[in-house]
Amino acid sequence: MSEKIKHFPGESLKGRDIREGRVPTIKHRPNVKYLWSAGVAMSRFLEGLKKGKIVGSSCKKCQRIMVPPRAFCEECFRPVDGYTNVKDTGTINTYSVSYVAGDASRIKEPILVAVIDLDGASKGMGILHLLGEIDDWKTIKFGMKVKAVWKLPEERTGTITDIKYFKPME
Repeated sequence: MSEKIKHFPGESLKGRDIREGRVPTIKHRPNVKYLWSAGVAMSRFLEGLKKGKIVGSSCKKCQRIMVPPRAFCEECFRPVDGYTNVKDTGTINTYSVSYVAGDASRIKEPILVAVIDLDGASKGMGILHLLGEIDDWKTIKFGMKVKAVWKLPEERTGTITDIKYFKPME
């Protein structure tokens, strides 16, 4: 049977020992730079946004167009067959009206967010984005047709915010 150690030999360090310089320490602030890749599929999507296009990936076996694009089809688990552009119009699948800002503060004008099922993409494929040019959020309806409002080409950076918001279609 092993005996439990109740006390370890030596002295325990305390925070003040370090603060008062009683033990050797080295202060170092590394100059670290990060670099990462969005991956093949998401890179295509972001490059498309910079050009004012919404890119999806296609699976010929399942006959699906997936947005945002994936590198493989999650239905049949095979690599996608390619990439294609879809329209920048769609329908509201679901939406949210929030009177709380990103920093958790209360706001007077609500933030309107929706999942947009994009035209040209398979059923259930869409993106989460802001809604704009809506005077009264009570006029939002499931299935409402919307269109992307893009930043000017010279302002685009290859991010989802290259689409400012989606507005109702007339």
